[in-house]
Amino acid sequence: MATHHGERLVQGNGIEICTDAFGDPVDPTILLVNGAGGSMLGWREELCQRLADARRFVIRYDNRDTGKTTPHCPPGEPNYTLDGLANDAVAVLDAYQINQAHIVGISMGGMITQLIGLNHPNRALTLTPIMSTPQAGVVTDAFAGKEVAELSPPHPRVLELVANRDQIDWSDRDTVIRMQVESFATIKGSRYPEDPDMTEYVAREFDRALNYASSVNHTPAIAQSNAWHHRLHEINIPTLVIHGDEDPILPYDHGQALHAAIPGSTFLTMDGVGHELPRPVWDTVIPAILDHTS
Repeated sequence: MATHHGERLVQGNGIEICTDAFGDPVDPTILLVNGAGGSMLGWREELCQRLADARRFVIRYDNRDTGKTTPHCPPGEPNYTLDGLANDAVAVLDAYQINQAHIVGISMGGMITQLIGLNHPNRALTLTPIMSTPQAGVVTDAFAGKEVAELSPPHPRVLELVANRDQIDWSDRDTVIRMQVESFATIKGSRYPEDPDMTEYVAREFDRALNYASSVNHTPAIAQSNAWHHRLHEINIPTLVIHGDEDPILPYDHGQALHAAIPGSTFLTMDGVGHELPRPVWDTVIPAILDHTS
């Protein structure tokens, strides 16, 4: 079994970033970028280990306002955009003295993956955006109650979920854990059962975070970011787009549009999968990533 190196705090882009690594640094690096509101724990240890056992050096890290990365902005007041989060990812590579890596991002992390490809093309060997979108503004506009036309808006049950979050006391551990577990159940697809470890996972996220309430900042950070979909034709990096065909947050046409916008990209559909990466689908996704990064 590949070595799990454990957490390491690194300095970069004006902040202190909490990172974790698996495998041998001489192997090709995969940088895992998580989505909105979640820390590095969203990339489950078992998944990281399986990639590392296949001779990849795997790094995961806490995005701003999650986990142990500091400082945290006050809830609702992020002082950064997606471009800044992409710079954070590059800072992690710098801290590990890695010139180029395979970038794999999920949801918001897939948006960051695209921006690394656009803003730092010399640092990326390949790109793999999972359940992501080329037009994040469609989603944030829908959350704000605006009409959207370019791509499908989130499902009404997701919009209701987001609206109800305004009533949550983010300091109440039990309430937050229950709400988050219910949220994950709401956004899953029909093919696979709920993760029986979800409550334990959310509790770990809450207990590990220095300021869990600040994790809500990613949505306004996305909303105040510049659009980039008109630049995607510039990407000249091998790209694998992965998307679930029952995604209620970023519906399937978002993945299709991203695939169409990036020249030469390939597309993998996760059948019956929502806005999630359930364990049973790892047997398809992990080999696809390994093939793409070989």
